[in-house]
Amino acid sequence: MVDWDAARYHRIADPQLAWGQRVVERLSARDGERILDIGCGTGRLTRQLAAAPGLVVVGLDRSEAMLGEAAGRQLEGAAPGGAQTRVRYVRGDAAALPFAAAFDAVFSNATLHWVPDHEALFGSVATTLKPGGRMIAQCGGEGNLRRLYGRARELMRSPPFEDYYAGWRDPWRFEAPAATRARLAAAGFTRIEVWLNDAPTRFDGAGAFAEFIAAVCLRHELDRLPDPMRPAFIDRLTDMAARDDPAYTLDYSRLNITAWKPAS
Repeated sequence: MVDWDAARYHRIADPQLAWGQRVVERLSARDGERILDIGCGTGRLTRQLAAAPGLVVVGLDRSEAMLGEAAGRQLEGAAPGGAQTRVRYVRGDAAALPFAAAFDAVFSNATLHWVPDHEALFGSVATTLKPGGRMIAQCGGEGNLRRLYGRARELMRSPPFEDYYAGWRDPWRFEAPAATRARLAAAGFTRIEVWLNDAPTRFDGAGAFAEFIAAVCLRHELDRLPDPMRPAFIDRLTDMAARDDPAYTLDYSRLNITAWKPAS
């Protein structure tokens, strides 16, 4: 798996932070709860959750770079007995979580579309939750970034890029609500709510757009290319986005999940 440029992601991922803050509101965490943040990244939302009195929060991510960035930022301004001391970080796979009946809630933002096996994912989350626990999450859903990825696929099939994409498989899984509801029910969840919402995201100019898609959306695609060819790939996509109305806008679609593990 291509690892993240975690410091760069932390600097530019304001759209993900804004979505995540709305998911935090849906979580409605209560005093004394233990919460697992799947795909914690650099820990911005993890630390926000831990700032609430009485919560214990564990951030989990597959990326060593993200966890290293999160740990470093946790030390900034940390005080003994403060909220930061209630945060722990662990490296792990969301589809094979190393916990059993350990958390009151599982929270996740902008992550689950990177997990290829959603059946295993929801089964693992169900095992991790205590009876009566809940899963509150959001990720890329059906139709997410259709315009950007459609254009990228056309470039990948054209010269001079085509030779580098033999055997390409998309690294993400953007699911529909109906299929997600069925998988959650099969994993034993009840009180299931799943819905999509559009989240068009506009950037202030070519530079911001190009940096974001290179670091966040297309890192796997760029990893296939020699370094000297990468700017041309991003420049072509940025030029196309300049002609959109509105320009430099990503067509995000978000899949929202609320589901509960039965109390008994």
